[in-house]
Amino acid sequence: MYMMMEVKWMKQAGAPGLAGRDIQALTYRERRDSRWRRLRRDKWLYILLTPGLLYFLIFKYVPMWGILLAFKNYQPFLGFWKSDWAGFEHFRIFFQNPDFFMLLRNTLVLSFYNLVFFFPAPIILALLLNEIRLSFYKKTIQTMIYVPHFISMVIVASMSYVFLTTEGGAVNEFLYTFTGRKIDFLSNPDWFRPLIILQTIWKETGWGTIIFLAALAGVDVEQYEAAVVDGASRWRQIWHITLPAIRSTIIILLILRMGTILDNGFEQIFLMMNALNREVGEVFDTYVYALGITQGAFSYSTAVGLFKSVIGVTMVLGTNWLAKKFGESGLY
Repeated sequence: MYMMMEVKWMKQAGAPGLAGRDIQALTYRERRDSRWRRLRRDKWLYILLTPGLLYFLIFKYVPMWGILLAFKNYQPFLGFWKSDWAGFEHFRIFFQNPDFFMLLRNTLVLSFYNLVFFFPAPIILALLLNEIRLSFYKKTIQTMIYVPHFISMVIVASMSYVFLTTEGGAVNEFLYTFTGRKIDFLSNPDWFRPLIILQTIWKETGWGTIIFLAALAGVDVEQYEAAVVDGASRWRQIWHITLPAIRSTIIILLILRMGTILDNGFEQIFLMMNALNREVGEVFDTYVYALGITQGAFSYSTAVGLFKSVIGVTMVLGTNWLAKKFGESGLY
């Protein structure tokens, strides 16, 4: 810092014997030394950062070369380099496939339902938890609603079958006792999407409250005290103080959610889908599995996955641009 101030003074005073190139070299050495000082000072933080960087480098960035499969007629016995180039042929076939619009419709409908019903659920639950004043009850409820997140989706699907099957399912037995009829929840296409959304809400809502509760912890308590003095009710305090305080967090999570608009998750859909509800249950993730793994169409399925990724990036950039237009900070 002192060297920078000295150089600045020399520039202003026109000190003799120090040429412009010497000044530039001096400032460069100062910046370089400053960087090394920061590295030495924060070396343990960089060491802690190393495993995360290695994870993203090895499992996220290095495998990205695999998207080249989308532009080749990959043959396993020929290998990657000897397989013929196909250009955009796989994309053309995919867009002309009669299943394309079915897949796009099913994926977008499920994403829209998730956005409308699941995305607000953690916000509402976090607001309710924030109103609990007794720490014991609050922590107990938090623990209970976090547990479903750690349950495997295979277990969730099995529980759904046990409760909803027409042959001895608890829900259908209850309905039959009082109404004399049963509902085929698992095979009826009309029930497929509601079941997927209900499973997601039950499993992930509690876990999603963690971020919002952390944001709520930073709200200034004096604002609530001032609102009470002004006679504001609890609803008014939530509307005018709590929600504006976590608005930036909501916007950022919404932007990230838009990036996964074509990603409904493979495991849940695959476990709940069958031949009778495939028309409304088949999405891009299960389609990639069926074509890429079971039929060996590696290049074609890679093209489908690349299409999903491009749409996701476009949605993130577009949503971030809209957020900045409305005065929010966005992701960058």
